[in-house]
Amino acid sequence: QKTGCGVCGWRKSYPVAISEIFIQRNLILSWQLMKNVSEACPDITRIYSIGKSYRGLNMYVMEISDNPGQHEVGEPEFRYVANMHGNEVLGRELTRIHLLPSMNPDGYEMAYKQGSEMAGWDTGRDTYKGIELNDNFPDLNKELWDAEDSRLGPHKFPNHYIPIPESYTSPNVKIAPETWAVISWMQRYPFVLSANLHGGELVVVYPFCKTRTRKYKELTPTPDDAVFRWLATVYATSNLAMVDNERRVCHYDDLMKEGNIINGANWYSVPGTMSDFSYLHTNCFEVTIELSCDKFPHAVELPQEWENNKEALLLYMEQIHRGIKGIVRDTDTEQGIADAIISVDSINHDIRTASDGDYWRLLNPGEYEVTATAEGYHPVTQTCTPLMRTTPPLRLPPDQDPQAARDPGQGWEGAQGSRAAPAPAEPAPTALKHSAGPATGPLRAREGHQAAPQGGRGSWALLPPGVPLVWGGL
Repeated sequence: QKTGCGVCGWRKSYPVAISEIFIQRNLILSWQLMKNVSEACPDITRIYSIGKSYRGLNMYVMEISDNPGQHEVGEPEFRYVANMHGNEVLGRELTRIHLLPSMNPDGYEMAYKQGSEMAGWDTGRDTYKGIELNDNFPDLNKELWDAEDSRLGPHKFPNHYIPIPESYTSPNVKIAPETWAVISWMQRYPFVLSANLHGGELVVVYPFCKTRTRKYKELTPTPDDAVFRWLATVYATSNLAMVDNERRVCHYDDLMKEGNIINGANWYSVPGTMSDFSYLHTNCFEVTIELSCDKFPHAVELPQEWENNKEALLLYMEQIHRGIKGIVRDTDTEQGIADAIISVDSINHDIRTASDGDYWRLLNPGEYEVTATAEGYHPVTQTCTPLMRTTPPLRLPPDQDPQAARDPGQGWEGAQGSRAAPAPAEPAPTALKHSAGPATGPLRAREGHQAAPQGGRGSWALLPPGVPLVWGGL
């Protein structure tokens, strides 16, 4: 823990005065608060801009890492995005760890001048140019489903990393600069997990958010529906307001009967959402979290809203370690292979390795056949078994009593009220051999165990086929 930095002892220590935290602030004061935190914790934080709004306001991001500014092999990247709708401000005030406090700074400035949400429900929701950011991303769902309807297989049209159609670069298409800034940000960093923080309801919305038919609403799951339902449930069962059965319904929809989670398309269909785009264009799984019934709560309400959400925010972030991870290497050079495709049997959605060959694949406990393929190499298949440990080792803050942490093996209750960190997984590097010609079929990884070099993050052993991966969840 660095002197003056409260991040490591987050429960009782803050890098700035507590009186500075729970106030509504304009953008200048928000940026100053970020600067204060960064100055108090210079070794583990970095502030950078991903672009500018229509009016030229910077879209600042705070990075928190042991080596800010560097992607470390084997270390996944997480993001929180808040304030997509400028008048839904609670996400701004709760985003203390990651990443983008305001995606719509122009809209927020308009909403801030207006004040509490009751003064104007729609004021500041859209950008300064009147663009609704929540449906402003390229509609890749249509591209995928049209290809599937035309029976174009994965060799002709991918089920992941779907490119942005050229039509979206036309001057006639209204893509906001804020949207392009976030798209560019997504493409630069190998994000694995994300949440988009909204306000006005108490529910966690998971993709797909657009119906495949033209119906107003219809259940439209992704190939990773089970994982998304888990992610949504982790947050919903940890949010104090959502689990309060005595609370009132926010507006019209009784989402408590759904467990405070819902498939976006089954609520109401929205094309071009950030969560659908993130899933189809990148490796990143994203849900939308509606944090509170009020869009723009008064400052006096912020301490309670923080209490309602803080454990859920932390627990959700820890799900980035749920599943399998590893490195795909060249067997001759031991160098990581970028853009290798990681496929899981029975799940029609692949991911790709990052520039160093590392990958993270979110999965629920079970047994999976995982195949790594790359151009110019023979494919390799391994059996991977992410497990739910009943007694994982806990990494607790120094001020927390270990007895206070519940047994994570107790099912859904493990997501409520206490933070049990995921157990470290055994990494699964995969070695690929150069292909002298077209591969005749999947090749198993070579037998034997290659010892890992001593020291260095990401210097892991090559595992023989069939070695189970033990991956701790909650």
